[in-house]
Amino acid sequence: MPLSCSPLTVLYGRRKALNGFTLSLEKGEIRALIGPNGSGKSTALQALAGLITPAAGQTSIEGVAVASMSRRAIAKKLAFLPQQPSAPDEMTIAQLVRQGRFPHVGLFRSYDRKDEEAIEWALESTGLTSLADRTLQELSGGERQRAWISAALAQEAGILLLDEPTSFLDIGYQVEVLDLVHRLSRERGVTIVMAIHDINQAIAVSDRISLLERGELRFNGEPRALAESGLIEKTFRVKGRFVEVAPGKPPHFDVELTRHSDA
Repeated sequence: MPLSCSPLTVLYGRRKALNGFTLSLEKGEIRALIGPNGSGKSTALQALAGLITPAAGQTSIEGVAVASMSRRAIAKKLAFLPQQPSAPDEMTIAQLVRQGRFPHVGLFRSYDRKDEEAIEWALESTGLTSLADRTLQELSGGERQRAWISAALAQEAGILLLDEPTSFLDIGYQVEVLDLVHRLSRERGVTIVMAIHDINQAIAVSDRISLLERGELRFNGEPRALAESGLIEKTFRVKGRFVEVAPGKPPHFDVELTRHSDA
């Protein structure tokens, strides 16, 4: 099993940002984390990546506790793209993406052909080959986001954690990124956990969905079961309905939602 965790509890002071969160993923699975702002999605990703020490529970990669692994060993298995990554503005896209190979290259080995091929593939997959020499400060928000995704891809980890990967992207690039996520899963067997706000996108691309609210796991299962549960309306305080787009396709749904008035 590529990635799993026993019930994780994360404390921020006295507040439980995450309370008894569990996860168990199959190879090549796409898992979407959804929930209102402050529900614990980003905290869950950081705990899974070993960046937060939980008050209880532990994360395991291929049966090995993350807490017992070095950061480099983790990076060979797992790539994490936070919501607001940072790098020097004068760094080029090519330089950023090359950094994704560091867990494999280290301080003493030079880049070989396999490394260069991984970098070329990452740039090509995100449509950045022609922009590779541009600096980060020259990029639009969408281009910069794609550059960071490209760096994560160059890492060639079998597990990819993405925190709001479609943020700052127009609809065309959102579709491209989600298509890329799907291809990584299906063609390369990459296991993906993705925190995402857009419910339609989560339902369209994921195999299973975890719904969080105030640090508590409210649902863990297939998109169709979530659509039929009524939990979306209850958790997000909305009225709406799910409409199946086309029979014979994966369970993709359109959702028409109108927020409840608090009056």
